[in-house]
Formats: sequence, structure tokens, C-alpha cells
Amino acid sequence: MEIKKKENYTVYFDIVLKDKDIKEAEAEVYKKNKKHFQVPGFRKGHVPRQMIENIYGKDVFLEDAINEILPEEYEKAVKELELEVVDQPKIDIEEEKKDGEDLVVNISVDVKPDVKLSDYKNLEIEDPTMEVTDDVINEEIEQQREMNARIVNVSDRPAKEGDIANIDYKGSVDGEYFAGGEDKAYDLELGSGAFIPGFEEQVIGHKEGEEFTIDVDFPQDYRDEKLKGKKAQFEIKLNGISYKELPEIDDEFVKDISDFDTLDEYKEDIRRIKEEEFENNAKMEKQRRIIEKLGEGAEADIPPAMIENQISSVLQNYEQNLKAQGISLNDYIKMTGSTMNKLRDSIRPGAEETVKNDLALEALVKAEKIEISDKEVEDEVNAVVEEYFKDDKEHMEKMREYMLGQNKEAIREDLAKRKAVDFLLDNAKLVAPSEDKKKEEKEKAELAKEEIEKIIEDKEDREDK
Repeated sequence: MEIKKKENYTVYFDIVLKDKDIKEAEAEVYKKNKKHFQVPGFRKGHVPRQMIENIYGKDVFLEDAINEILPEEYEKAVKELELEVVDQPKIDIEEEKKDGEDLVVNISVDVKPDVKLSDYKNLEIEDPTMEVTDDVINEEIEQQREMNARIVNVSDRPAKEGDIANIDYKGSVDGEYFAGGEDKAYDLELGSGAFIPGFEEQVIGHKEGEEFTIDVDFPQDYRDEKLKGKKAQFEIKLNGISYKELPEIDDEFVKDISDFDTLDEYKEDIRRIKEEEFENNAKMEKQRRIIEKLGEGAEADIPPAMIENQISSVLQNYEQNLKAQGISLNDYIKMTGSTMNKLRDSIRPGAEETVKNDLALEALVKAEKIEISDKEVEDEVNAVVEEYFKDDKEHMEKMREYMLGQNKEAIREDLAKRKAVDFLLDNAKLVAPSEDKKKEEKEKAELAKEEIEKIIEDKEDREDK
């Protein structure tokens, strides 16, 4: 068995199916399928094979016979040639099968590409380490104040910015009510920017019990294609007004929300937790950045199938996360005014980067001859099962056996890549991040947070309705 040729990431080879094996497979196919043939003069399922071949042709069972034996022969060939295939093979049979002769099957299949690495021993990345400042601690305390705020109802004055207005609303465009534009008893924090521009400002100044109409313009970049740039009217009923009364930050507040007696003790505990959190985040971010840097310097002609598979994997994870929020992927696509093709296209750049980075790491493992012993694999498995199944010894043993059986090589590969990342970081140069970079990272984090909050908010809105 040998590779006939290789073009970029596609390899070509032949598989020879022995005449004897084909004949045996045809006999088995006949036994399995003879019940489907009916010929006058014979009971159904008892038509002789020769009679069937005389009527339908001598090769009537040939294709099914090839399909019976080819998959196993293909797997043998892939193993013998040590191929890392990434797509389904293309199969071609140039010549008809002649009686008494073997059959040559032409195979072409895409495999993992060769990767050319740049100088990876002196990579430079920005240091993501963050300091736990007093502002960080105070922000955590403010969040606790918000969570423990007292809601005070108001009836003797109009609504103002910062108030929570409980409203019924119903929206229309060109005199017609639109889907998703109606809700009852919705708590809207005035000035939060949760609704489209101009909406909250027009609620300010009205009193409890008032009914009124406001005019707004949907933004040109609004997520619903049907409402982009449209003028709309909303019928509003202001059911009630309230505001949050935040507790004082003192020792009494600390006693109410924690196991500590003083504010200073509470702040020290926050600092300890945040330092550990920031350290873990910085470690993961350094790993991400060094992998990204390695991938940027690598050259590889990546098979399209690898990109498509990664996109599908991302979509699957995305769908599971949405499902946990009570949202289907199709509903999310409709909510955002997108399509499946647009969503796949939006994922594509990140998928391409992920695949390239992973290929670069695999190439580094080979270049540095990084090896993982059986003991290291076993230690990793033991650590995982003991963490997740420590209270269920029977399940722990079953999972250990499964991981060391079915997943052993996958775990070995993952550990090798982790060692490769450690190698890169040991040889990397950390530089201080620029102010623009800090601003960019902060904006990305805030956008991601807003997206998650919006998904949760939309889910809660639908549940209320």
C-alpha cells in the first residue's frame, strides 16, 4: 500500500479488492436481499441467485458487495498509510469488474496539511496581568449594594431619571401593532438605555396611573430587519413608580451580607478572591495570546472541510448555551434578523483562526518532540474523575475505565498541546500593553456582557408574555 501522489492537502491511493472477497460479499448480499425479489414460478424469497442475475444482470449484487467490504479496507489503508483524514473520501472505479479479476478502487481524501512554523522561541505578547485596585474592590461592594437595595414606592411625584417605572406598553408602526412590541407590568429603569433611544426620556415626567402615547424612531442598526429605521408609536400606561434605596456601606451592612464583622475584613476577603481570579484569568489570557501569536506566524493550506467542521462545532456549542437559557437557535436567528448562512459566515473567521492555531500547536509538538507518558495520562484521568465523581465511587471507576479506553489518545494529545503552550510561554517575552489595547479589551468585554444580558432579557420577556 502506497500513496500515488499528494497535492496540497489531498492524497491519492488505490485499494485493491480481491476477487475472492467480492464473490463472498456478493453471496452474502444475495442472502440478505433475496426476500425482496419476486419472479413468476418461484415463491418470494426463494428465487435462485442465477435467475436473478439473468434477469437483472450478472453484476446486480456487485455495488452492494463493494459497499460491504470497502469501508473496512479503507480503514486499514488509512491506518497503514498513517493518514490523518479530515473529510469523507472520494471514490472512483475506472474499469468495470471483470470475472476472476481483482477490482482497483481509486481513493482521494483530504488530510491534515503540512504546517510551516516561524521562529517560535522568541514570541512577544502583551502582559494581561491586572492589579486588584481599590476601584475593583469598591465596584464589587457597589454590586452588593445594588443586590441588597430596598425598593421604595412613589406616588406623590412624576417619574424621574433613575426611577423604576412599571409600565404596560403596546407598539405600532403605520397604525399596525407589531410582534414583540407589547408587554404588561414591565419594570423599566429610566436612564438605563435598555429601550430604544427616546423611549425612556418620554416616560420621565409622567405620574402613576397616567396613560399616554410616545413617538420613537427605531435605530438603523436595530436587530429586527422589519423595524430598522421605522417610526413607531407606543401606547403607555404608567402603573407605578419606585426607586432603589441603597444601604450605607458600613460594618452593619457587611454583617448582613457576609460572615465578616468589619468593612476592612470584608475588603481584604474581596481582594484575596479577586487576586486569585485575576491570576487565573491572566494565565488563561497569556495562553490564548501565545497560541494566537504562534498561529499568526504559521503557514498552512487548510482543507475547507476542517473549517466547516469547526463552524459546526461552534454552532453546536452555541445552540447548547442558548438552550440552557431557554432559547432555540432558530428563535435566536429570527430575533437577530439573521439567517443560518449569515451566522455561519460570521463564525468563519474565528473558526479559521482556531483550526490554524490548533494545527500550529500540533506542529510544535512534533518539532519539539513533546511526548506524554502513560502515567501522565493516568494522572490526568484520576484528577478529573476524582474532582467530578468523588461522591460516586462506582461511577468514578466506570468513567476512569472509559477515559483510559476510549479517550486515552485524545487526552494524550491534549496534554502534549498543553506542554507545548507552556514551552512557548517559558520562551516568550512579555511586554506592557498599550493604553489603546487596554481600552479595546475593556470594550470587547463590555460588548460580550451586553450580548449575554440581552439574550437573558429577551428570554425573560417571552416568559412573562
